[in-house]
Amino acid sequence: MSLEASPRAGRPRALTALGTLLALALSACQTVPVPPAPLTAWHVRRPLLQAQQRFNLTGRVAVAVGTQGVDADLRWVQSGTGTRVVLSGPFGAGATQVSDRAGELGVITSHGRHLGNAAARAALERELGFDPPLRSLRYWILGVPDPSGPAQITLDATQRLSHLEQAGWSIDYLAYSPVGAEWLPRLLTVRRGPVRLRMVVDAWHLL
Repeated sequence: MSLEASPRAGRPRALTALGTLLALALSACQTVPVPPAPLTAWHVRRPLLQAQQRFNLTGRVAVAVGTQGVDADLRWVQSGTGTRVVLSGPFGAGATQVSDRAGELGVITSHGRHLGNAAARAALERELGFDPPLRSLRYWILGVPDPSGPAQITLDATQRLSHLEQAGWSIDYLAYSPVGAEWLPRLLTVRRGPVRLRMVVDAWHLL
């Protein structure tokens, strides 16, 4: 038997195995149900989402300011006008809490130090590179503009935001996921000047 006979003999078997794997992969894809796109008109969805007072989410966030960047795990808890954001990663080891209650900003560092208002804003500027617009961001992450000010919006074919301009910030919505009867952002980017924030939502909970 020549040395060339062996690879030729094995090739059909390899191709058969590859074809079987591809067929299994395609059949698996075909059995995964695809949720229907939302059909509710934007003028109906918008006020309902803006009125959503209680929700929480978990995910990840990456912040870049110029050449500096911070990555963190994210937990967002919204209760009425009160916002609490837990970031695991920046400010050293452990978790850092950022809260906004009626405009009163607070930070609890990973070392347990409590900072309020001016000191909290200074800490965020120092560690993140900017003061995050929490009062507007709580609407943006739901896929709607902040009702307190004017905004320019672009909708996709299924009545969801694809782009938003508000208060000097530019928000792009790159992916949505179904949450109950609604569709909420799964991947978005928020930009202003040198600041770029990228958020991935792993789990939504509407309360």
